[in-house]
Amino acid sequence: METATIPRLRLRVTAAAETIIRSGHPWLFADSIRHQNRDGQLDDLAVIFDRNDKFLAIGLFDPESPIRVRVLHTGKPMMIDATWWQERLRQTLARREGLFDAQTNGYRCIHGESDGWPGLVLDRYDTTFVLKLYTAAWLPRLDEVVDNIRATLHPQRLVLRLSRNIQPLATEQFHRDDGQLLLGEKPEGPVTFLESGLRFEADVLQGQKTGFFLDQRENRRCVESLARGRDVLNAFSFSGGFSLYAARGGAKAVTDLDISEHALAGAQRNFALNQAVPGVAACRHDWVRADAFDWLAAKPVRKFGLIVLDPPSLAKREAERERAIGAYRQLNADGLRWLAPGGVLVAASCSAHVSIEEFFGAVRQAARETARPFTEWQTTAHAPDHPATFPEARYLKAIYLRFT
Repeated sequence: METATIPRLRLRVTAAAETIIRSGHPWLFADSIRHQNRDGQLDDLAVIFDRNDKFLAIGLFDPESPIRVRVLHTGKPMMIDATWWQERLRQTLARREGLFDAQTNGYRCIHGESDGWPGLVLDRYDTTFVLKLYTAAWLPRLDEVVDNIRATLHPQRLVLRLSRNIQPLATEQFHRDDGQLLLGEKPEGPVTFLESGLRFEADVLQGQKTGFFLDQRENRRCVESLARGRDVLNAFSFSGGFSLYAARGGAKAVTDLDISEHALAGAQRNFALNQAVPGVAACRHDWVRADAFDWLAAKPVRKFGLIVLDPPSLAKREAERERAIGAYRQLNADGLRWLAPGGVLVAASCSAHVSIEEFFGAVRQAARETARPFTEWQTTAHAPDHPATFPEARYLKAIYLRFT
């Protein structure tokens, strides 16, 4: 008896969604689907047709997510097979050729939607690679993804990290867990890697993101160039990345400020890893365990020549946007009270729901309210290994102000 072939999942969408997809946006939301020929499953590739019944796009279908389809390809019809995936990975890695030398072996290899891998990132930490999934749609395809990575990049170790919202499904239906080893042996502790010649730890099994904030590399390099002879405050310091660069750049002293004892201990270990670097060895490294918002709001007890304010996201959803804008203004106003004459403020945001204009406007307003003369040195956005090709991907921004 022959088994009936399940027809390809076919979707038709609203006119507005059709326009958005045609413009290159990688998400189709559930409420934008007008019709589908059958119930979709997690392992489906959904084909989207336009109002004239012509091929519009194809993507990963997720029946439980508000983002119902994550688009892989638009334009002419295309067969999504093993060869197609191999070529996509080759193109993704080619975009990073020449970005890093032997002094940097920690960077992002695949940056989700902006690299054509919606809901998937791949980070390298020397010979350890970390694959993080933000949508369950990748789970049925995980073996194929791993085979492609193994054949192309030859990792000694590959770790799986899972977004919190998909962890129950991954465990129950696919026997996949956050921190699971896909290739190689489990590390005994954090792995180490090089960034611009500095050594850092990455907790690839349990740490935030994939173990380290690789996206701030370019801003860390800028801070290094500004640090000579200054006392530096690194608020929301995490594992001390900005501080370590500032020390190598000739800072007199650096102070890490963070609420997490675990993070501060990681910063101390990172400094210990780099004691062979003259600037690091010569720089005094202090740390304060406190809520950075409360600490900065208190009466200043000393002044700093360079202050880095890089808080976690203050707007994780659109409803929090207005409150976050006000919080950014207040945070920077408080931070500026600790800034010495001639000092530099580096203010960063990783809140995608707060636009570049809104964030920079909040920081500039805080600066103007001090009545202190200042100049704007530069603004920055995403590092080249973290491209942002659609609005929701543009989360990272930083502004540098010099005060007289």
